[in-house]
Amino acid sequence: MPAHRSFYAARGKRWFDLIVTIPALILLAPVMLVVALLVRVKLGAPVLFRQVRPGWHARPFTLYKFRTMRDAVDATGRPLPDAERLTHFGKMLRSTSLDGLPELWNIVHGDMSIVGPRPLLMQYLDRYSPEQARRHDVRPGLTGYAQVHGRNAIDWQERFRLDVWYVDHVSLGLDLRIIAQTVGKLFTREGVTQPGQATMEEFQGDRSP
Repeated sequence: MPAHRSFYAARGKRWFDLIVTIPALILLAPVMLVVALLVRVKLGAPVLFRQVRPGWHARPFTLYKFRTMRDAVDATGRPLPDAERLTHFGKMLRSTSLDGLPELWNIVHGDMSIVGPRPLLMQYLDRYSPEQARRHDVRPGLTGYAQVHGRNAIDWQERFRLDVWYVDHVSLGLDLRIIAQTVGKLFTREGVTQPGQATMEEFQGDRSP
């Protein structure tokens, strides 16, 4: 683990996020409007999916994404499994990452970064080993090192290993490389789901160091 944070990790990364994300929000506003209208027509309201996730130093924040699942419950009123609620339209949004466009606002607000470990669920926090928990030593990202090395197709241990490796090697060059690789992955749509899962199986915990 590095003895100290580089200037880029400490300050430059945030500046880079704002320089890139603010113009991107403006340019992508028409696309976001079209996607919002399609979500409203195909899935109904609400258009946005909101969920509290752990951010930098595990501080909670509200994540924004376009909704990809329909409201469907069983006879007891409990939501049906993801595989039954995720529509073809929702799968398309996820495979193209269009569902994540509202996260640009999270970046501008300072909750997230363009590149970093993906923000997961609050209930995972007490399931991490001390080493895995270091993924929260940087802001979570719209894309990340694990996303360009398998996305949801890799297992949890490998994902966390890649996340922590990124934390220890943050640099402008690495971020630019991950962004470029992410653009390429959008065209191939690799690793969108884990084999046999609608998205990715729940992380049950691994307390080994």
